[in-house]
Amino acid sequence: MEQLRNKVALITGGTKGIGYGIAEALLKQGAKVAITSRQKASAEVTCKKLAHEDDILGLEADVRQLDSQRNAVEATIEKFGKLDIVIANAGLGHFASIEDMTEDNWNAVIDTNLTGVFNSIKASVDELKKTKGYYLTISSLAGTNFFAGGSAYNASKFGVTGFTQAVMLDLRKHGIKVTTIMPGSVSTHFNGNEPDESDAWKIQIEDIGQMVVDLLQMNPRTLPSKIEVRPTTPPSK
Repeated sequence: MEQLRNKVALITGGTKGIGYGIAEALLKQGAKVAITSRQKASAEVTCKKLAHEDDILGLEADVRQLDSQRNAVEATIEKFGKLDIVIANAGLGHFASIEDMTEDNWNAVIDTNLTGVFNSIKASVDELKKTKGYYLTISSLAGTNFFAGGSAYNASKFGVTGFTQAVMLDLRKHGIKVTTIMPGSVSTHFNGNEPDESDAWKIQIEDIGQMVVDLLQMNPRTLPSKIEVRPTTPPSK
């Protein structure tokens, strides 16, 4: 626990799903956490739910805008004094065949899932050089396995996977660790899912949270740069 006490993390899209699970796990380890959402009210409600008073900060920010991410970094440092960890988690999905994929939906997926990761890292790289920090990006098994109707989502997540690995090579000379996590089916509200007992076979958000804690506590000499994670026993088709 002492390894993460008073470390400062910024999590994009931290109000629900994987981002929320990571925020909860880090707070339990004594870290200080800033979470972002495109809606200020959503970020504030989540902060109250996490109930860690001065150790949690809710910010309105849009990963699609570099200046917005810079503002989030500045606000985090103003509140907590430094920045050690950035978790680029914000994402969305639109799924359709290429015949039916609209330009607006394509742009929304690419701008959020891929350009958003670029913006999150670009906005904070100078600060993480100071702390020899850690970047984690949330890709997907869809970042290596393509499927029908997944043109936009596959493109974004293949991009995140490749981008993160290249950034890892760029930044390790500065003492910065970089990892991408590639989950399979996770029990969240993603793509209209409503989590209930039928989701028990899926990866749970607290499982991803624990994985992030384990990565952050790993010996500095060792870097798991790309992690695929999937349910142990998916339902039979």
